[in-house]
Amino acid sequence: MKKSSFAALVLGTVSGVTFSLGMCMALVEEWAMLKEGVIMGTAGLLLGLITLLIWRKMEYKAPIKVSGKVVAKVVYAVVAALVLGIGLCLCLVLEKYLLGTVIGLVGIVMLLGLIPMVKGLK
Repeated sequence: MKKSSFAALVLGTVSGVTFSLGMCMALVEEWAMLKEGVIMGTAGLLLGLITLLIWRKMEYKAPIKVSGKVVAKVVYAVVAALVLGIGLCLCLVLEKYLLGTVIGLVGIVMLLGLIPMVKGLK
């Protein structure tokens, strides 16, 4: 395993756990830690962004150029993840299993659509 891959693995795991724990802290009402959860979730997001920048630097890749296509892909990815999350919430919180499953599957298909959108078809 290359050093850059290992660094990305460790930093990515730490940022993901930090973000997840922050979101749990913010959204689980019994914990009553909304403010602290938002701060921790934001720290996880920032650490994830720093991880991406460090990995790209270690791989000697050019910085990401922001264009309309890149912004559209990011917006699409966020919407797809939200659709999947809505499906999961419908199943797990509201116990609307059929509707939640259908919406969750639509979210998964949308996320799978990111692969040809980003990598392209050859």
